[in-house]
Amino acid sequence: MALNDIALCSRALIRIGAAPITSFNDGSAESEIAGALYETLRNSILSSYPWTFATGQVELTQLSISPTADYQYAYQLPNDFLRAISAGSSAESQGVKYRISRDQLHTDYESVVLSYIFNPDEAETPPFFDMVLITRLAAEFCIPVTENTSRAEVMFRIANKEFAQARSIDAMQDTPNKIQDFSLIDVRD
Repeated sequence: MALNDIALCSRALIRIGAAPITSFNDGSAESEIAGALYETLRNSILSSYPWTFATGQVELTQLSISPTADYQYAYQLPNDFLRAISAGSSAESQGVKYRISRDQLHTDYESVVLSYIFNPDEAETPPFFDMVLITRLAAEFCIPVTENTSRAEVMFRIANKEFAQARSIDAMQDTPNKIQDFSLIDVRD
């Protein structure tokens, strides 16, 4: 069952012994805290690791205005962009030298394919990520809701363990990266 933003925050509040919320505007202190922290924290966790469910590729659209210095071409980043993983040209998804500047990618290549972390809908996130988010939200909510720093410390430790476990699960859903251009391999040949 996919959880929405309110359900995720409610489960986090329940984990610290607080009442669940019905919306971010229901007038309670919990809803104000959840509304203030949810989106930023979710995007931070999504950006912190190349989750397979939040990784995409897109050929970028070149802009008509060139960067002021260092690079020849500017490209518009996607609206759902959170973080770049790599950039390539045509068939390769990496190898292009680039810089992210505001909502643009600058490079010297005439066409660019960007591999990036995007912001998926809550319905598209797997249960292991939901648990990471719930646990981290509980840790973040703990001090402003309960004013209990020792409980917050415990929740942060649990959140770190959940994050490590989720990364491990997510990593099993992709082929391991091949070591390329490594001097010891070249010596063997």
